[in-house]
Amino acid sequence: MSIRSALRRWTARFGDRSTVGGDIRAGVALGVESVPDGLAAGVLAGVSPLYGLYGYMLGTLGGALTTGSVFMTVQATGAMAVIIGDVPEVRGDDGAGAMAMLTLIAGIVMLGLGIARLGSLVRFIPSAVLIGFMNAVAINIILGQLDNITGFESTGANRITRLFDTVLSIPQFSWPTVLVGAVTIVLILLLERTPLGALALVVAVIAGSLLALVLSSDDVATIGDIAEVTRSLPVPVVPDLGLIGALIVPGVSIALVGLVQGAAISGAIPNPDGRYPDASADFRGQGIANIASGLLRGMPVGGSMSATSLVRAAGAKTALANLTAGIVMILTLLAFGPLIEYIAMPALAGLLILVGVRTLKIHQVLLVWRTGPTQISVFLVTFVLTLLIPLQYAVLAGVGLSVVLHIARQSNRVRIVRWQFDEPGGRPLEVSPPAVLPGDEVVVLSPYGSLFFAAAQAFRAQLPTPTDQSGGATVIIRLRGSEELGVTFLTMVRDYADELAAHGATLMLSGVGRRLQDQLDATGVGARVGGGNVIPVRPRIGDSLAEALSIVASRKDGGAR
Repeated sequence: MSIRSALRRWTARFGDRSTVGGDIRAGVALGVESVPDGLAAGVLAGVSPLYGLYGYMLGTLGGALTTGSVFMTVQATGAMAVIIGDVPEVRGDDGAGAMAMLTLIAGIVMLGLGIARLGSLVRFIPSAVLIGFMNAVAINIILGQLDNITGFESTGANRITRLFDTVLSIPQFSWPTVLVGAVTIVLILLLERTPLGALALVVAVIAGSLLALVLSSDDVATIGDIAEVTRSLPVPVVPDLGLIGALIVPGVSIALVGLVQGAAISGAIPNPDGRYPDASADFRGQGIANIASGLLRGMPVGGSMSATSLVRAAGAKTALANLTAGIVMILTLLAFGPLIEYIAMPALAGLLILVGVRTLKIHQVLLVWRTGPTQISVFLVTFVLTLLIPLQYAVLAGVGLSVVLHIARQSNRVRIVRWQFDEPGGRPLEVSPPAVLPGDEVVVLSPYGSLFFAAAQAFRAQLPTPTDQSGGATVIIRLRGSEELGVTFLTMVRDYADELAAHGATLMLSGVGRRLQDQLDATGVGARVGGGNVIPVRPRIGDSLAEALSIVASRKDGGAR
């Protein structure tokens, strides 16, 4: 790469003198806002708040340098944090190695999918799954912070049972804790309508923490109660390789959730040149950011729509804004590290509860509800499982259910029509195929739908059934456009050819492509159908069928003579 080309790429990503001022201002706003937000992400995940802050710091820096999207801000999202909260290995004294391993797994999955250019993979995750998952995550965010905002440590098998325990234990609440959380929520709602904008949550969290100091109550927990914060950068950590087996499922689930959320940014926000970024390049960038985060004590990260929207609204023109935000977080940690210990946990809990409420998308739920029973079933299963079982399994279960339902729906959509011609070479009239194959007739069948393994039974059910009166009949199945067939479908074709032959009828296949012909030859199905009964595809539409009809006519003429 020439120096001139490198400079052009640098300018396209990080701008020039005309954009520096706006990018720095936007980056400062995002960086300051991200400090309490990052700490809150760690709280939401049930781990040290510093894991969240480090993840924000390293993800933002890594994303600024490596993603295909110029504007994408890579940070820990609420959905990813809630999944982490259901992974017990990352908590406790030995949690650092487990967190590093979990983040590395997510990063390697993201990077691998990006290198394989599978950016379009996320389109196979149905919207009903995502809507059910994200709305249940919103409720989980709220429920997960009830202990922190009430000062009461609930018990139960899952968040729903712990909710009932909390409701039944109101007299045991720490009311100073409740006051700090409530004041923080009210201040955010009031201050965000002022010129402070996104910085309102920073001011509100600081004000709530100051209130906790004024109350001088030992019941109000602070970050200093669970983590020591110093004026230093994170040091490398060795991943716990012994936990790969236990962390592979949550790691893959986190990667999928992060990539889906990141893909929403790739498809919605164009780069400064007007072109939309390559989703695979964003996959690779998020993967690299996670690897850096994992090695330096950060939690998993992914494309954050809220942070990306914030930095753009603040005036970002290039990736320099995100780069600046990462640097601001580093400087904040180095300058004010010990003061972070005084941030009140109920203040962060109030912030997170507000985030959870705003994450609920009731209009999306109503849209799914109006779509039909299949989408409703996928939504409900994903939603309920996300509330009741660890999220990593709920994500995979929702995707698995949607795949099964999709296969079932597609298999039932295959349809066969009969082509009838008023005159030779004329346009066909589509009618329903006969249930029983009439003797001495030529029945031309044209299938619609996907001819995959699950459709074989539905396909066979629509074929005319041969009887003792079907002698001399010919069934021609058009296969133009079917590049290949699975074993199940090929077996069905072979059996139908045998069934026709047993009743004196013939099966012909027209419009057979090269790959399908190779399958027929390799499996012996072509020999069972008969070499002269398999007509290759022709460039002109209709020529293969005309050739098949000509062969049938010549056979009848030969038989008559």
